[in-house]
Order: sequence, then structure tokens, then C-alpha cells
Amino acid sequence: MEKGLLQRILNKIEHVGNKLPQPVTIFAILIGVVLVLSWIFSSLGLSVEHPSPHVTEPVKAINLLSTEGIRNIMTSMVDVFINFPPLGLVLVVMLGIGIAERSGLISVALQIFVSKTPNFLITFSIVVFGMISSVAGDVGYVVLIPLSAAIFHSIGRHPLAGLAAAFAGVSGGFGANLLPTGNDPLMAAFSQSAATILDPDYTVNPLSNYYMLAASVPVVGLAGTWVTEKIIVPRLGAYQSVDKGRYTKSFSRDEKNGLKWTMGVVLLILVLVALGTISENGPFRGEDGSMTPFYNSIVPIMFFVFFIGGLVYGIVAKTIKNDKDVSHILNESMGTMGSLIVLSFVAAHLVQFFIWSNLGSILAISGAEALQRIGLVGIPLLVAVIIFSSGVNLIIGSASAKFAILAPIFVPMMMLMGYSPEVTQLAYRIGDSYSNIITPLLPYYPLIIVFAQKYVKDIGIGTLISIMLPYAIVFMIVRIPMFILWIWLNIPLGIEGPIYYSP
Repeated sequence: MEKGLLQRILNKIEHVGNKLPQPVTIFAILIGVVLVLSWIFSSLGLSVEHPSPHVTEPVKAINLLSTEGIRNIMTSMVDVFINFPPLGLVLVVMLGIGIAERSGLISVALQIFVSKTPNFLITFSIVVFGMISSVAGDVGYVVLIPLSAAIFHSIGRHPLAGLAAAFAGVSGGFGANLLPTGNDPLMAAFSQSAATILDPDYTVNPLSNYYMLAASVPVVGLAGTWVTEKIIVPRLGAYQSVDKGRYTKSFSRDEKNGLKWTMGVVLLILVLVALGTISENGPFRGEDGSMTPFYNSIVPIMFFVFFIGGLVYGIVAKTIKNDKDVSHILNESMGTMGSLIVLSFVAAHLVQFFIWSNLGSILAISGAEALQRIGLVGIPLLVAVIIFSSGVNLIIGSASAKFAILAPIFVPMMMLMGYSPEVTQLAYRIGDSYSNIITPLLPYYPLIIVFAQKYVKDIGIGTLISIMLPYAIVFMIVRIPMFILWIWLNIPLGIEGPIYYSP
């Protein structure tokens, strides 16, 4: 392993981080800290004015240890747990993946992928697919990250390097995409609302950042590949438990027939989904013609693709003989999710208590106002917005929640300086991306730890952060200069995506 300065720093971060208690204990301790801080700051009367003119009430610190606070905690405990975003998504999809994995389908599919793809392209493909996966919401976290670890495992490389590359693409490259996503209209709505503070007639196109976000995909893909190959792979070294026997060089007749039948069935499912989406009266179209039902059905669609595909393969390839085998596989799949369920319980309450206490919102508003008073102008201020957004991202996980707070401050401020709401929105989206992978408050962080523990049983938060930190630094280094160059060359940010605004 290299002993350069970077590696020594990462070793120190890993060492210190792993001295901390187990993730469950850390989250439990942080819950106690948030509860105490909510009581202290509420007693001090801490409050800030909300930047939006539509919100007249100040944002006050809420005491979660008051009678009302304790009542809310106790009566909402079950709902907070079961409504934790990753939990239901993961459990549903993992039922399908369990059948696909234990029937042998995923093993065969991985073998085909690695045999048809040159090694130097595998890492790049994983990072890029991670970014593109945001089209399907958060499915990339559940599907691509564990599959990427398995891909690296199958070719004799450390599975955590594959996991890290996928996590970097899915979360660290969030927003960069070749295709429009559901996040685009959401961000545009916040930007437009904030812009109307100064200009009531201003509109923001949902694809106003598309050109630069699409151009960022190969840039981030190459950066993620470089980090993986030059820093992460050497750092992790050889993996000691490579199960090469699982990935044979040729397929049996049953495996070939199973693969053919599976491809046919999966294609039929996708055709039916496409017909149900294209048709105006289809089940995946809303009454107003919107695609909302389709987006909300992506998780069940993924479940059926994996479950039916794995079931068909297992029956034809004779790895599944009866319904007892199916029941046993499903029970095993859920058994592996036990640690995730425990982590989700404490993580869900930590995130929710932070929201209820208003501590995150107060910190974000206070910090943004302080940044506004510094006196920076032009591009340096836009860069400061990026860096500040990435800092706020460490304490508030939701992209929409953060922008709802920051947009009414930054968008009008930049408009008065001659910059469009679209460019401020883009600055925020860049800052909101690369720090995702180093904050344990990201809702999916417990899930990543569970996936990693499949290969390294005693992995801690320190190890995961030390692995992901180089990606965060490099993504910041490449995306900020690209943003500055784009503005300097005066290239449109997207469809109806101007850089400048005339007050």
C-alpha cells in the first residue's frame, strides 16, 4: 500500500473514525445530543426569520424534551420508523433481488457483463450508470451499489472498491445526468418561487440546467474512475476471500436455457410497462396525463423484474425446484436485512428529531445570512454558494428541504448582482452533490454500511468515510472549475438557461 501523504491522512481518518462506537451507538448518541441541544436553544429563545416572504412566522428552536415534544416523539415513533425513505424501498426490492441472486441469475448476468466489457471500462461504466440511475429515483442505492461490489468481487478485485465507485456515482455525482429526472422540475419550482420575490413574472424551465449537467457526466465519470483506480484500489489492496469458483467460464445447457427464458420474460414485462406508460389511459399515467404514477411505481417494477426474472431462471435452470425453495430464499433475503432494520430505526429518529427541532434550518439560514454579509461578488460568491451548500448538506440530507431554505436568500441576492436564478440553482446543485458521500446523516448511509459488511464484517463509519473522501474532494475540484469555465465562456446552462439577469 502506498505511504504517500494522502494515504497517511486517509489512514488517520479511518483509524480515528473506527475508534468511534458502532454506527447504531453513534446514531443513538447523536439523538441524545439533538434532544439536549433542542432544550438548551429553545430555553435561550433561539430563532431566525425565514427568508421566504410567504413564511411570516420565525423559525424557532423547538424543545423536544417538553411535554408536547415527548408526546410527539412517543406517538409518532412507529410512523417515523416505517416512513424512513430507504426502509420500504430496500425491503421490497431486496425480496426480488434475493430470488435473482440465489437462483444464480445475477451470477450469470455478472459473468456476461465482465466478459463483454474491458476491465478499464468497468469502473467508468459503474460510475456513469450510478449518475444515470437517478432517473429511477433512489433505486441506484439499492440495486447498483451491491451489484457493483459483486462485479468487482467476480473479477478478483476488492468489492469495496466497486461499492465505492457506484456510491460515488449514485450519490456524489447526484444531479449530473444525460436524461431529465424528477428532481429537475422540483428544483425549478423552488428557483421560480424565489425569483418572484424580485420579478413576479419570472419563470424557470425545468431543463434550464440540462446542458451542463449532461456535460458533467463524462467529467465526473472519468474523475470517479481515476479515484477508484489510482487511490481506492491501491489503498484497499487484495481481497482475501475471492470466490472465483462461483463465476465459471462457460454455461451449462440449463443455464443457457434459463437465461433465454428470463430475457424473454423480462422483455415482456418491460414492454407491458412501456405500453402502460405510453397509453394516455394506461395504469402508469395520471388522470392529468402526468408520469407521476410511473415514477411512483419504479420500485414495484424493479421488484417484479428481479422476482419474476429470477424465478423463471431458477425453474428453467433447475436451481429452484419447488415453492419451499422460494420461501426459503425469501426468508434468507430478509434475514440479511436485520442489521439494516436496526440501523434504520435509530437513523430515522435522528433525522426526524433534527427536523423537528429546527436546528438544521436555523444553522442553514444563519450561515447563509453570514455569507451574504461577507461582501463577495460575482463568481467568487457563486463558488462560495457551492461550498456553503456542500457544508449544509452535511447536516440536512434532503436536497429539496435545503433549497427551500436557501433559494429565497441566494436567488434574489444573485439576481441583484446580475446573475440568473438558473445559475444560482446550478451552483446549489453542484454543492449538494459531492458531500453526500461523506455525511452519515444521508438517509442511505446505514444501507451502504450494511452492503459493505457483507464483505468486511467489522467495517465502521471511519473506513467508509476514508474511502469516500477522495471522491468528494476530486469531484469538487473538477466540478467547480468546470462551472467557472462554463460561465466565463457564456455557454447556456440548459434549455432557456441564461447565465445573466438584467434587474
